Amino acid sequence: MSELMTPALAGAAAGLGVAMPMGAMSVLLLQEAMRHRRTAVAAAMGIAVVDLGYAALATAVGPWAASHVSPVEAWVRLASAAILLAIAAHGLAGARPEAAPPVPAPDPAAAPGATRTTTGVRPAKAFARFVALTAINPTTALYFAALTTAQGASLGTGPAGAAFLVGVGAASLLWQQSLVALGSFAGARISATARVWTFRLGYGLVAAYAVKIALPLP
Repeated sequence: MSELMTPALAGAAAGLGVAMPMGAMSVLLLQEAMRHRRTAVAAAMGIAVVDLGYAALATAVGPWAASHVSPVEAWVRLASAAILLAIAAHGLAGARPEAAPPVPAPDPAAAPGATRTTTGVRPAKAFARFVALTAINPTTALYFAALTTAQGASLGTGPAGAAFLVGVGAASLLWQQSLVALGSFAGARISATARVWTFRLGYGLVAAYAVKIALPLP
């Protein structure tokens, strides 16, 4: 069991690295949670499913790719690390405070104390919409492709790969559902400062991963 803990923790860190930076999808998820918690829960699951799907595809292809480039394995790791560092640098460069979306105004016709409006979007429709919006982001696919190709040997066995995927899925889902809870509880916009720090923490994890897989240098 202990030998599966390492890939599971690696998967959890990878899942958080791709999920924590608060981009457009996170803002949309928070806004959905402010309107209706049920649809936001489904939307969060949609985002996590895409993260898991990309990770599964990359995990399946990564070891195969790594086994076919073993003579230059160190250089493949270095190239993968460079891609991850580029992703992290691009994300950190954009980690500046921005104007947050306006807080939805209370509905005058709502019952006293009500702060959120309802939405006609059903959970299944919200799930499908967020799956589609997340899937068209090429950064997620590139992130997992670089990460798993560089770690092809360590993810070569079925149990290790499965543990990695469990970590990715659990971490991504936990973070997205935390955003839903935050949006539902607060009923207001998240501060610009908080958004910037999630960018820095998330892309900091990506940069740390890049350094880890690059060593030892060729």
